[in-house]
Amino acid sequence: MYTHPNTNRANIKPQQALEILIEGNERFVTNRSAHREHSNIIKIANAEQQPFASFLSCSDSRAPVELLFDQALGDIFSVRLAGNIASDKCIGSLEFSSKYLGSKLIVVMGHSSCGAVKAACDDFKDGHIGEIINMIKPAIRHEKTVTEDRTSKNDAFVEKICALNVKYQIDQIIRTSDIIQDMLTAKQIGVVGGVYDLNTGVVRFLPDSLML
Repeated sequence: MYTHPNTNRANIKPQQALEILIEGNERFVTNRSAHREHSNIIKIANAEQQPFASFLSCSDSRAPVELLFDQALGDIFSVRLAGNIASDKCIGSLEFSSKYLGSKLIVVMGHSSCGAVKAACDDFKDGHIGEIINMIKPAIRHEKTVTEDRTSKNDAFVEKICALNVKYQIDQIIRTSDIIQDMLTAKQIGVVGGVYDLNTGVVRFLPDSLML
């Protein structure tokens, strides 16, 4: 049964935070969303912001984090940008939620058929979109297994780039943030990557991205 973790979240460990998310996604997928007294949660959350997890995810309208993980007001600190790219401002937001709001877990989440990833695969250029594309291109350079049709028409290639991009953005966060590095070393927070499947509703966490 769902219980709002505001009462004990200061003692939640990164692994427990991940387990709460996994359970919530299972509820979402099986259409068993938890019953909540929203008016009561509004009162609790109004007094203080204490998210137990922070997300860097894509802006795609089909991937709202709180819904996918069946979480309530005050549970998730959500940073969303097309392509789930770790810009300096995004990293600063994650530093704030981790160090000053007590979030126990950072999740970088991509999703299947991501338009930003596809655009990067096709070297798309138009306006400021190119700034986003440039931050995804390293994932394309790191992919060495696909030698033909390295474009958005190749679904398998796009899927590989999506996962590699999640891992690359995690690396960017840790490499450029002393705050997050220090909190990871002290085991005050964890970091994990995941990919949301638009077809099934399932979030697949990437085992080789786990730092708990």
